Amino acid sequence: MLTGEASAPEGMRLYAVGDTHGHLALARALFNRIEADLASAPVKRHRIVMLGDYCDRGPETRGLIDFLIERQNRHDMVFLLGNHDQRLVEFPDMADEIGEAFLHFGGRETLASYGVDADGASSLRAAGKAFARAMPASHRRFFENALLSHEEGDYFFCHAGVKPGVPLAAQEPKDLLWIRHEFLQHQGDFGKVVVHGHTPWNRVDIQPNRINVDTGAYETGILSCVVLEGRDIRVLQTATSSG
Repeated sequence: MLTGEASAPEGMRLYAVGDTHGHLALARALFNRIEADLASAPVKRHRIVMLGDYCDRGPETRGLIDFLIERQNRHDMVFLLGNHDQRLVEFPDMADEIGEAFLHFGGRETLASYGVDADGASSLRAAGKAFARAMPASHRRFFENALLSHEEGDYFFCHAGVKPGVPLAAQEPKDLLWIRHEFLQHQGDFGKVVVHGHTPWNRVDIQPNRINVDTGAYETGILSCVVLEGRDIRVLQTATSSG
């Protein structure tokens, strides 16, 4: 199944949101756009699929998670796990093994949003324990319950992508969370159109076999969403200055 032929389920409008990376203001602004879109063109059913990487790099991971949890009261939502989110979940118990990389790639900002000073801790292990104490149980459940993939109609949603030649139902977690070049360079049909984030691009990248929704919000200030309805594909975007 290829883009242009693929269809969302009948009567369903899908919104797939790219990597938010701790940027609460951008998430608020984009959800305002989504809700305005729903108000201007009501639909019987809609679902918002978040493509993962809620933490790191940006300053407000804690506030962003609170916001997303609250938005479940208004919308049918699916939360996918990203590779950064996986490292966040692992950090308290694996600080000695993964801590330096976690902090280097944005974990310091994540811990700071929970009131934990990673550089002031006596060790990585101590920082991990402090983070475990600081994280609310609702946030822990949020990350632990996040899915690796989700399917709707002719679309397959995951954070990073899929391994070519492997059936969608048999994909390995490490590929769904981490794959990059092998997936991005593949020109063939994956069976369904893959909607993903993980690899920042300068626009929503609509290819024949996949759609990349990660527009590098943490650097560009642009958070993007692809809207899938029937065979139609639209893009919603916002930036920091958009309110």
